[in-house]
Amino acid sequence: MSKKRPLKKLGFLHIVPFDRNDPGKGLEEALQLFEYAEELGLDGGWIRTRHLQYGVSSPAVFLAAASQRTKRIALGTAVIPVGYENPFRLAEDLATADLLSGGRLQAGLSVSPPPKDAFNDRIFGPSWREDDFSYERIAAFLRLARGEPIRSTATQEFEVFSDRVEPHSAGLADRTWYGAGSLRSAGSAGEAGLKLLVSNISTFETTSDFAEAQRNQIQLFRERHPLGDAAVVSQGRVVVPTDGASAEQAEKFAAYVSKRTPRTLAPDENRRIVARDALGSTEEIVRQLEQDVSFQETDEFVFELPFVFNQADYRHILEQLATKIGPALGWKPGS
Repeated sequence: MSKKRPLKKLGFLHIVPFDRNDPGKGLEEALQLFEYAEELGLDGGWIRTRHLQYGVSSPAVFLAAASQRTKRIALGTAVIPVGYENPFRLAEDLATADLLSGGRLQAGLSVSPPPKDAFNDRIFGPSWREDDFSYERIAAFLRLARGEPIRSTATQEFEVFSDRVEPHSAGLADRTWYGAGSLRSAGSAGEAGLKLLVSNISTFETTSDFAEAQRNQIQLFRERHPLGDAAVVSQGRVVVPTDGASAEQAEKFAAYVSKRTPRTLAPDENRRIVARDALGSTEEIVRQLEQDVSFQETDEFVFELPFVFNQADYRHILEQLATKIGPALGWKPGS
């Protein structure tokens, strides 16, 4: 089956894992992985955001560092949960990182309140209960990122003040994505004119078939989007290639996917549905993707790197992605 829409870009998503007792080593290895991905010709490197876990908690800082180690590759967040963020400070931080990168930042955001009351009370204080965790937070970020005035005019008092968020990075708002996992969130992303990120986790609504559910979300997103069918969608999946793997790696990869497979068989108690990981040869992976009706609707594809692998495993996955799987899907490396 040939792909309905051409695959324009190919990238990877990384949690940037590190050891509690030596976090700098994990951060440095992740920066080296971004350099390697650029050497391979991949189009984008994305990072997850994690709080109180062993992953990147400050994506703007990490991507600013990555921007100084790379020249071409897009640098993305997938995603920043804005419930933890002040839209004003987020606009400042991401604009700074974007300017340092030469306009390569891809800002992926999502909406949800921080999860637990006791946690929220300790981190934010009791006032969080009155906070607005709706899509308005992203709307506020977009207004600020576009440079809309905060005050009526620039002023010069004891110091000089701008009328907008500084520094301003033109185009950042146009490179903002929304991470959606339901019809409601996909439709809202379309109405807001954003780009759409979908992943290997979604919601059981009208169907428990993952590919069909995600296709429905993508189609609703484009129906609601001002650009219609031209609105851009990026899809992420966990893909574990076995071609070229050592015997030890192949055994590890098979055990990893086998352990995760049961959760893909039915919705959980929260109506969450999970896509099946793609494990196997280039031929097997390409066949699985091309038979996925939601993959047929996407413009860009992102390999979601497993959380628990090591640097050699990650390099293996990226090398197979760039040299074997991507070309078999019709993708061509950047230069």
